[in-house]
Amino acid sequence: MSPRLEAIWVYLAASPLLGLALTLLAYLAALRIYQRSGNHPLANPVLIAVALLMLLLQLTGTPYTSYFDGAQFVHFLLGPATVALAIPLYAQFRKVKAMLLPLLAALLAGSLTAIVSAMAIGKLLGASLASVLSLAPKSVTTPIAMGIAERIGGIPSLTAGLVIVTGIFGAVAYRGLFRLIQVRDPAAQGFAIGLAAHGIGTARAMQMDQQTGAFAALAMSLNGLLTALLIPLLLPWIKPLLA
Repeated sequence: MSPRLEAIWVYLAASPLLGLALTLLAYLAALRIYQRSGNHPLANPVLIAVALLMLLLQLTGTPYTSYFDGAQFVHFLLGPATVALAIPLYAQFRKVKAMLLPLLAALLAGSLTAIVSAMAIGKLLGASLASVLSLAPKSVTTPIAMGIAERIGGIPSLTAGLVIVTGIFGAVAYRGLFRLIQVRDPAAQGFAIGLAAHGIGTARAMQMDQQTGAFAALAMSLNGLLTALLIPLLLPWIKPLLA
């Protein structure tokens, strides 16, 4: 970087809103690429935006904490955005009520599978205890996952990265997977996406149709709550196996 550009960057970096501006610009650029690709799942805008921001921070030598001072405004909006998902869910209330027992069974099975399988794979691959604990909440939305990781001795920043990877993988792979196992019901598809791929998967489900998006929002919300309850209950039995 030239001395003049470096001086300009140092001046701009002093503003806490720089992180917010960079985040919005990166996402707008990624969204344009996504639209130009014909909404191809591999051109996921979240993945592209993250890559652009990582490249920029690396090239400019900007610490993540400095970037997050401004980007935390976007982080704060994750909560209200999650609550707003109740609006499409309300329109599907009758179907949710009719499918309540199967949905609860799927929720419990999916949540337990996500927690136990992730930790088991991490342990088998030789990850440290803190890393394995960071894997436990990787299938719930970022604010909840980071809070859980911090409370159980995990690494919140690592958990945040794992959550993003999980969501992007789910948003990319869901079509082929549902085609392979021949799941065609929009409610079942949406619930599975929201359960496994949290907010990123739910955003993708919203693009499919209203019913799929509503059930994805329901699964994402319930899984966040259940995971926050299950992990502290399971940890006393699981933790000795990880030592």
